[in-house]
Amino acid sequence: MNESLMSRALNYSKYHALPPLLMLLFFLLLWEGLTAGASATLPAPSQVLSETWELIIDPFYDNGGTDVGMGWQILASLERVAYGFALAVIFGVSLGVLIGQSTLAMRALDPIFQVLRTVPPLAWLPLSLAGFQDSQPSALFVIFITAIWPIIINTSVGIRNIPEDYRNVARVLNLRGVEYFSKIMLPAAAPYIFSGLRIGVGLSWLAIVAAEMLIGGVGIGFFIWDAWNSSKISEIVLALVYVGVIGFILDRSVAWVGNRITRGTSAS
Repeated sequence: MNESLMSRALNYSKYHALPPLLMLLFFLLLWEGLTAGASATLPAPSQVLSETWELIIDPFYDNGGTDVGMGWQILASLERVAYGFALAVIFGVSLGVLIGQSTLAMRALDPIFQVLRTVPPLAWLPLSLAGFQDSQPSALFVIFITAIWPIIINTSVGIRNIPEDYRNVARVLNLRGVEYFSKIMLPAAAPYIFSGLRIGVGLSWLAIVAAEMLIGGVGIGFFIWDAWNSSKISEIVLALVYVGVIGFILDRSVAWVGNRITRGTSAS
């Protein structure tokens, strides 16, 4: 029985892993072929690997200042994302619940939120720098203001779409306040909330990479900008690979938590 289940799991993993691996191999071969000539302006994958090998094998070196390995750069960016995204979750879910429950609040706040969510993340950076007079809280604010809108909107939609039968059960059981929120509202709206969280964490990662290019310091965004100024294109390519992989991991992590909490009813 156990061997049969294990065999099925292995076959399932191979079935899902093989197509993207083949496509990745095809892409790398195509890239290598297109950049093989002497007139190519971008490095081939083999060149990227040879020129960035030291960065790959030693991601946590520290020579002081901003001269640190890719591991430290990524951790610095992730720390900023963690703080900014956590604030966005707290305020976003709270406002989403308020808007979802109150028709008056929805009419008053929804048009404002719909306008503010269309503002590009980096457009907030000069304003936050002027207000905070410091790059670190400015970066956190950019993450917060970027991630909060999908969380608010999805949470409010989830609250408004709670089945009437659930509300009737709450009335019969006389559930009020915290009990109603924890036993009825939150479980029913969780799939919507986690959909918003997945969008929010992706936007947070995009925003911090862009913001770090302007605020400087240690971070993967600043590393990319510094590599550009030093004409180290291979290092930029490596950093972009890390950015994509980390973004994928963040998205899948939130999806995994959502599936565990909602018992597989959230979007995957």
